[in-house]
Amino acid sequence: MTRIAIRMGAGLVALGGLLALLPQQASAIPAFARQTEMSCNTCHAAVPKLNSFGEDYAANGYRLPDWKDKRESYGDDRLHLPDSVPLAVRIQGFGQLREADRATEGEEAANVDLQSPYFIKLLGGAPLTDHINTYFYGILAEKGENSTVLIEDAWIRHDDVFGTGVEAMLGQFQVSDVMFPREVRLSFQDYTPYRMAGITYERGLLLERGVGPVDLALGVVNSNGIDESRTLTASGYNRPDHSFDDNDQKSVFGRIATDVAGVGVGVFGFAGQQPNGFQQQGEDGPGHTSDKRIAGLDLSGQVGGDVYWYLQGLYNEWGDFLEEGEDYSWWGGFAGVDWVMSPEWAFSLLYNYADAGDLDEVRLSDYPNIDSADVEAFADTRYDGLNLNTLTFTTSYYFASNVRGVVEANYDFLDTNDFAHREREHYLLMGLDAAF
Repeated sequence: MTRIAIRMGAGLVALGGLLALLPQQASAIPAFARQTEMSCNTCHAAVPKLNSFGEDYAANGYRLPDWKDKRESYGDDRLHLPDSVPLAVRIQGFGQLREADRATEGEEAANVDLQSPYFIKLLGGAPLTDHINTYFYGILAEKGENSTVLIEDAWIRHDDVFGTGVEAMLGQFQVSDVMFPREVRLSFQDYTPYRMAGITYERGLLLERGVGPVDLALGVVNSNGIDESRTLTASGYNRPDHSFDDNDQKSVFGRIATDVAGVGVGVFGFAGQQPNGFQQQGEDGPGHTSDKRIAGLDLSGQVGGDVYWYLQGLYNEWGDFLEEGEDYSWWGGFAGVDWVMSPEWAFSLLYNYADAGDLDEVRLSDYPNIDSADVEAFADTRYDGLNLNTLTFTTSYYFASNVRGVVEANYDFLDTNDFAHREREHYLLMGLDAAF
């Protein structure tokens, strides 16, 4: 660890000196800024982190009171087209220094890794009527994969269904977005327990409504992710159709949130299905054979006008995950603080933790009927790496409101374990994150 600490220190000093010498630049204007003719900083405390105005703007379907003044109707007063195509691009590139210990001997990885482009995303969104809006983003390249295009967020939303005040969103979205949206975090490091619990991207329907001081959210999802599903070839069709779900069962989730003495408090619940422990994530299989139940508590607040804090806890119970009739429970969460010191500088501290609980003592030797091929497959299930204990510090410098330099150091407190923590990794990351 001494070597990487020296490297991290030297890297931080060198980059800090470089950033201090660079001139400030004028704000650039991505898609929503172009539509509203306002700076990105109107909606963002520090891009991509939203401020309260940005949260209200998103909740209002990306509309300002004069939104129709910037529409094209071509003589049709029922037509509202954006006066320009509402698209934007986000691109990231990084370099990483790593120091890692691996449980499996012979595994190799680059200790110095140039990761550019880390991803390229195409984003679009706009209000379509007084109550309907849409949003999507597609990944053109990510993590070195350049051969496919993947659409993640993609939905249509109505903010007042049948005049009831209920907001309905249909499409692909992250279940965890009802708590802390991953896409607007300042750190490169993820809110990892959300991914471990399997509550990220799904296809489904989300209903939301405010009742006095309380915000309610209720959703239903297929719970098989957003990968391609089964092809249907029903009699009488000239072309095949597709089923987006691979079984008849759905998962439901909900959240109740309010504000208590300036602190945001939310209670989350999820009940549904997931692949069992020996089905690799993303592969074709017999469907969702394991019950999943989640209870969550989230807290958030603000100190002064520039310090934001947040806390998430999740209790998970996986029924029949490794053995029929057996329930396995584990818990995890994260906590963080973001300090937006100035228009040029922002700092973040993020702590991720997960305790594998009942799964911590599980070993493949407990299952004598599993053959050797399944042993290797087991390493690709969501059980792999379930123990977690990391601390991440991120520095963001804004060359412009939409272009930031990122320096991030991550420390892993856990030693390696055969399956629950297969790899211990410390890293120092430097790079750029830009949108235009």
